[in-house]
Amino acid sequence: MSNKMSEKYKIKWLKDPAKHDYPAALSYLSLIYDEKAAAAYVYKLKRAPASEFKAKDIFRASGLSLLGISDGEVKKYKRKIKSGSRLSPLLLIRDSANGKVVIADGYHRLCAVYSYIEDADIPCKII
Repeated sequence: MSNKMSEKYKIKWLKDPAKHDYPAALSYLSLIYDEKAAAAYVYKLKRAPASEFKAKDIFRASGLSLLGISDGEVKKYKRKIKSGSRLSPLLLIRDSANGKVVIADGYHRLCAVYSYIEDADIPCKII
């Protein structure tokens, strides 16, 4: 994305993830891990310190594809960015067994941010 675009839209972040992000992370993680492991991850995420990583690095580490701008959730977050609303930090799990980062919550936010600024610093909690 051009520097003009990154200057036009300053991405703002909440200090902490929204309360509803943790149940969303639990729901997603319960598809990948058993319920006990998923709950333990969410417990640890709630207590994890804040970190920051580049959007492009999170994508590379996750192995996920960028969702297109036609995706409804990505559109919603792009509107939030344009309006100056604050976004919730991402919740990430290091899956060292598979050499990947699992995006427990925030995939659509990541896609929206990346569509504006590939090397944006994204606040997150990671364990």
